[in-house]
Amino acid sequence: MVIGINGYEAIVPRFGFEKKSGLPNRVGSGEFCFQLLLELSKIDKNNEYFVYLPKKPSSDMPPETEKWHYVVFSSKLWTLIGLSKKLFNDKNKIDVFFSPTHYLPFYVPKPSAISILDVSYLHFPKLFKKRDLYQLKLWGRFSIGKAKKIITISKSSKNDIIKAYGIDSGKIEVIYPGIKQGSNIEYPVLSMDRLREKYGIDKDYILFVGTIQPRKNIERLIEAFSTIKNKKLKLVVVGKKGWMYEDILNAPKKFGITDRVKFLDSVTDEDLPSFYKNAICFVLPSLYEGFGLPVLEAMQYGCPVLTSNISSLPEAGGDSVLYCDPENVDDIAKNLESMIQNSELRKKLIEKGFEQVKKFSWEKTAKETLNALQELSIKK
Repeated sequence: MVIGINGYEAIVPRFGFEKKSGLPNRVGSGEFCFQLLLELSKIDKNNEYFVYLPKKPSSDMPPETEKWHYVVFSSKLWTLIGLSKKLFNDKNKIDVFFSPTHYLPFYVPKPSAISILDVSYLHFPKLFKKRDLYQLKLWGRFSIGKAKKIITISKSSKNDIIKAYGIDSGKIEVIYPGIKQGSNIEYPVLSMDRLREKYGIDKDYILFVGTIQPRKNIERLIEAFSTIKNKKLKLVVVGKKGWMYEDILNAPKKFGITDRVKFLDSVTDEDLPSFYKNAICFVLPSLYEGFGLPVLEAMQYGCPVLTSNISSLPEAGGDSVLYCDPENVDDIAKNLESMIQNSELRKKLIEKGFEQVKKFSWEKTAKETLNALQELSIKK
């Protein structure tokens, strides 16, 4: 079988490039696409791959082999038009086509699959720029209708897709994502003294990691944190600015805790494990998640987790986390207080978390994705 893949998301980052390495800053769909490509290249030595890219692959992408090829070309409207033309020329080369994003080219010569991580744009349309929202709605609907198979990353997202688009459930396959490659590398753990020197964190802290945007519910988290009895604690928010972040950045002043909330947008992959390992707990009170990988990352580093009791988060957390109502500030605060004061609870959640995280790996994700593509090829 010959598989064509749209590799756009893996090398065109939304948040630019890392200063030190020059590699793409990948989050969300970019990280998902990259990890899938990496694992597919490792586990599959039988099938042949053509990975289509708008620029040369970055140095961390899989190397080319006899069965792993990059097709690099530039074009305006790269996926919609440029990739369509390229696939027309290559229509006799591939057996199936996979786009690990919401979008398919206008023309696809063979059975195709797409990946939909979430449909947050349907739940929170006001949080998206008009151009992005129209693209997701119109081009997304076209791609969903055209694809022979839809891969999504949680049962919650599958139900949302069925409800929104009236898709037959048999067309949608749930394949859970894995943990970011490199998470098992033993980086030196920075002490609190080193964190103070490097990042200015001088007290015990609660940790949030994620893009700074309204859907992550950070403003309510800050309000809840302002009521915590232990006024010596800090809230550390690690993440790049997404969109509509102004109210979030102003929230500490609004709730009178400017000196107790620290925003960091430049934490390296090498240092991030230390933030998890030194934190009292990790909190993700998100209003909606396609899956919630930071929950698993926190567990992997032995950090107890408080997260929302909605959307896909219970699928990621299982019985290994503490849950709260993300729209209820008092409930967030109550559960946060429980986590802070109860060391036995934290210990229990850490132990359960280590077991929960074993259920998820990118190797497993890649194997299940490959099986789905092979089924697609057989059915054509």
